[in-house]
Parts: sequence; structure tokens; C-alpha cells
Amino acid sequence: PEAGAKSPRGLRTVSSTVITLGIVSMLTDISSESVSAILPLYITGVLGLSTIAFGVIDGLYQGVSAFVRIAAGYASDRSDQPKWIAFIGYGLSAIARVGLLFVTGFGALTAVIMTDRIGKGIRTAPRDSLITATSRPDNLGASFGVHRTLDNIGAAVGPLLAFFILLLIPDGYEVIFAASLAFAVIGVAILGFFVPNTKRVDAAARPAPKEPRKKFAWGIVLRGPMRRVLAGAGILGLLTIGDGFVYLVLQSRSDFAAQWFPLLYVGTNVVFLACAIPMGKLADRVGRARVFVFGHVGLLAAYVVAALPIADIASTLLCLVFLGAFYASTDGVLAALAAQLTTPETRGTGIAAAQTVVAVSRLVAATGFGILWFTLGREQSMYVVAGLLVIAVIAVAILFRPFLSSTRSLTA
Repeated sequence: PEAGAKSPRGLRTVSSTVITLGIVSMLTDISSESVSAILPLYITGVLGLSTIAFGVIDGLYQGVSAFVRIAAGYASDRSDQPKWIAFIGYGLSAIARVGLLFVTGFGALTAVIMTDRIGKGIRTAPRDSLITATSRPDNLGASFGVHRTLDNIGAAVGPLLAFFILLLIPDGYEVIFAASLAFAVIGVAILGFFVPNTKRVDAAARPAPKEPRKKFAWGIVLRGPMRRVLAGAGILGLLTIGDGFVYLVLQSRSDFAAQWFPLLYVGTNVVFLACAIPMGKLADRVGRARVFVFGHVGLLAAYVVAALPIADIASTLLCLVFLGAFYASTDGVLAALAAQLTTPETRGTGIAAAQTVVAVSRLVAATGFGILWFTLGREQSMYVVAGLLVIAVIAVAILFRPFLSSTRSLTA
């Protein structure tokens, strides 16, 4: 099978399906990040809404996908049709881009964002299940690293695209929305025509056609080692407030950050791009749980740098480095960890469960931080969240202690 081929280095160490899915994600991220890069300014500046309103919208952007993630992962596992479940999600997000061309009010904008994020929730676990099915177990972290690298090329290009459009057309938000739609449609087309519907590699483990279908093993997803992962991911997610707030803090005191606001997303994603594959390989070598937990130290450092009263370019760039390193250490690594701790029959649901917990907790975090900012002010709020994150990292490290250094499957 495709996953069994070994190559010496670089992209050739992973399957062609992983690379194609990475290209699909790259185009989709150009589409989504070109919009999200201008969203904080658009909401607080153009629409004139408060930080509480932005917190609600950002929380929905981060977390509304949680409502469909487990259902999509379960549907992928039970139907054994991960490609087409993912296709539905990518297609729904593309349709939402059409809505951006016409909506202007807060309510309509919120509905479009929710539709887009529901699409993301549907596609993510089936796509990650495809990545797992076409990767060697000992190379899974690297495969997710390669995918996230291609994904984050798009995440860097999207804000650049938005920046140059606004540079040429100061009020060119509609142009950004139209470009976003075009990239989304191209990504959906590539997925539909070029990605095979790779099914579970252990076909012998499936029930015979005439036998009754086995009961779904929810215990593997919700108990044992996975229970610790879900709890730890939720605790840390409650203190992940979202990049938009960090960038607004930087913008409020730095002329550099204010002038180049959309490019702050580029900086974060360039670091993510540089670190995703090394962090994936490190996770394969020293343990995915360990890299995931201690990756949050990068988030803590970003909060501290953002809160410090230092208004220079160096502090802004350092904050972006810490944020990028945090995402590289946690995003694909969490999916690989969930895949490691589940069986092929429950893989999509397990990945979706972990991502759902993160999405819900980040929704709460963004909404809560908007209120905290309104009540205490920006720097004080950052210090509060940073202090709580120190406690959370220590607590989750203790929670993960049974398998912090393990790279083996712990589903038994």
C-alpha cells in the first residue's frame, strides 16, 4: 500500500494523498485566512462593535465547529467514506464565502461565520483520518507535520493577499471576499477529483458483509488514556484566547503592529510553517503528549510578551515567534496523539472528540476574555490569563504523566 513505501527524506517520506490533502488545505486556508486576518479590524473598526461583540464572534469562529465534529467523525468511521464526508465540509465552507459578498450586519455576518466553521467541523476529522490511513504508524507525526506545513503556507499567503488588496484598494473588503470564494472553490475541486477515498487499512478487521455490524466502541474514545487527553486538551483550551485578541493588544501600543496588522497573521504562520515538520518528527521521537503539553509554554510566552509595556518591533516579532511555535507543537500533534490512542474503527471519532473539546473550550475562552478585557483592561487581562495558564500547564503535565514520554499505542 501507499503508506508502506519508504523514501529517504523531505516530502517523499509521506504519501501522495497527504500532500494532495495538504494542497487542498493550503487553498482553503488562503480562502479562510484572508478573511480572518481582517476580521478583528473589520468588526471593531468598520462595523464599530465592542470587544465583547468581537469576543462572541471570535468565540464562534473558534468553537462553533464543535457541534458537528464528533458527528462527522462518527459518520466517517461508520460509513468508511472519509473523503466524501470531508467533501461536504469543504463544500459548505465554500458556499459560506458566497454569503460574505452580500452580508453587512452583525447578525448576518455571524450566521455566515457559523456556516463556514460548521463546514470546518465536518471536514477536519475525516481529513485527518485519511492522513492517518495513508501514513506509517512510526511516521504519523511527520505526516501531520507535512500536512500542517502546506496548510500554513496558505495561512501565510491569505493574510498577505488581504494586505495587498487593502493596500491597493483601501476599502476593498468585497474584493477580499471574492478572492476568498475563488480559492475555496479550487480547493473543493481538487479534493473531489484528485484525492482517493482511502479506507481503513485493516480490512480484515471489518465485519463480513452478512454478519451484523459490531457495536461502536465508544469506550475507546471516551475512557482510558483518551479521557486524560480530552480533559487536558479542554483545560488548556480554556486559556487559549485566540490570536485576534493578542494582535489587538499589540496593535493598541505599537505603531508597527497597527500599520501591518494583517501581516501579524503571516508572521505567526511563517513560524508555524518552519516548525511544523520538526515538531511532528520530535513528537514521533520523544512522545506526542510531551510535545503537546510543553508546546503551551510558547503560548504562555506570547501572552507575557504581549502584555509587557514594550512598544517596539522586536517584542511584536518575538510574540509572533512564540505563537507560531505553540501552534506547531499542538495542532497536528494533538490529532496524531488521538489517532495513536484509538483503533482504526474509531479513529475519526477519536480525533473529532479531541478537536471538539478544544473548539468548545476556545469558544468559552474567547467570549470570556472579551468580557475580561472590557472589565479589567487589556494588559491586566493578559496577565490574569497567563497566570492561570502556568497552573494549567503544570496540572495537565501531572494528568498526562502516565504516558508523557510514550510513543506507543495505549489503547489497551
